[in-house]
Amino acid sequence: MMDAGGTDRSAADGGEGGGIRTALSGLTTRGRSFLAAGIAAAVCAYVLGQSDLLRVGLLLGALPLVCAAVLHRTRYRVAGSRRLSPGRVPAGSEARVHLRVDNVSRLPTGLLMLQDRVPYVLGPRPRFVLDRVEPGGRREVSYRVRSDLRGRFPLGPLQLRLTDPFGLCELTRSFSTYDTLTVIPRVAALPPVRLSGEAKGYGEGRQRSLALAGDDDVIPRGYRYGDDLRRVHWRSTARYGELMVRREEQPQRARCTVLLDTRVVAFEGAGPDSAFEWAVSGAASVLVHMLERGFSVRLLTGNGDAVPGEGADGFAGASQGTADAAGLMMDTLAVIDHSDDTSLSRAYDMLRGGNEGLLVAFFGDLDEEQATVVAKMRQRGGGAVAFVLDSETWAREPADVPGPPAGSDERLRMLREAGWTAVAVPRGATVEEVWRMADHERTTLAAPAGGEGA
Repeated sequence: MMDAGGTDRSAADGGEGGGIRTALSGLTTRGRSFLAAGIAAAVCAYVLGQSDLLRVGLLLGALPLVCAAVLHRTRYRVAGSRRLSPGRVPAGSEARVHLRVDNVSRLPTGLLMLQDRVPYVLGPRPRFVLDRVEPGGRREVSYRVRSDLRGRFPLGPLQLRLTDPFGLCELTRSFSTYDTLTVIPRVAALPPVRLSGEAKGYGEGRQRSLALAGDDDVIPRGYRYGDDLRRVHWRSTARYGELMVRREEQPQRARCTVLLDTRVVAFEGAGPDSAFEWAVSGAASVLVHMLERGFSVRLLTGNGDAVPGEGADGFAGASQGTADAAGLMMDTLAVIDHSDDTSLSRAYDMLRGGNEGLLVAFFGDLDEEQATVVAKMRQRGGGAVAFVLDSETWAREPADVPGPPAGSDERLRMLREAGWTAVAVPRGATVEEVWRMADHERTTLAAPAGGEGA
């Protein structure tokens, strides 16, 4: 929301700031033409001694000067506001921007042109003409913006262009504030599948973390008023000499780490249809899917960086903060870019020795050395799913030779032998399709594992 009160109101004040030079700089092409014609007519009238031509020249030259002076001395004030709906939008979707102009002076305004500055990627610069705003009146307009590229884009500052009825002079007044539109990656609704090594969001599972924090520990605790006597732990009571009760079983949450390869050497090409953008969209889809299913989710990049603000166990799903957690991770993915790292060793160091649960990774090109590092990321107790995007495959059209090249097959074989469920992502495939392919790969190449669907 941009409020033009105070500082912004004075910025849009038609009668403050600048001098005669500012007013003359606002002359339009028509105004300059009138001024030049008037000067030329006056000179010719002086040389030829034509008094009638002199009067015409003075009229032509004086008209744009009078319009500029009157426009510069106009003393009405306006306040403006902007509202985004919504402020966070997926790539390829539209957002609507609502603008409002209030006349806070005691005089009606003249002709106003309202213009908002938007980046080129969001579309053409919107312009609106407001004929007249009465004292205390209000005018509302709106426009739509759309971007196929993710990122954070500034909107504003809002500009008012004041013009005279003849179109000879035009002055611009700008407000000082702006808003930011966040374009997040496309998020696909993933179908529930059963991936090896996973566990249900709540309940039984090998790779879990405590969902609640408190004073209770795994050992019995002291009796508290109101505790059920059926929970008394007699062996501990005899040992400690005071009444001890068994703690209630705490709900536990499965973990999921989403690893996004951000190495610049791992991806080729740019744009909304590039392999890297597909990987970012895939990571976003998996993050939202796992959060909705109650997993404790963590986002990790190829250089070992994690989402700012998350805890050691990642963001907790199936809670009131799920939407906020998803929003923070989407904001991170909206601006994520390639890193200069050439190795995944820093990401491996972050995963080594941890209890990461289900690991879902999106990789670009993997040479033999990096494939070896990725193979060691596989945790013994948790499942690991890798989606590999080969640059040579993505450089071809979908109708060209199908299937990954021979080198990619070798890398996939190395990952599968290390326990990964590895899937090559062909160009043109959707996130939903490769998600189902991973389930099929697990069924055909890996031993079936119990657990609820992810």
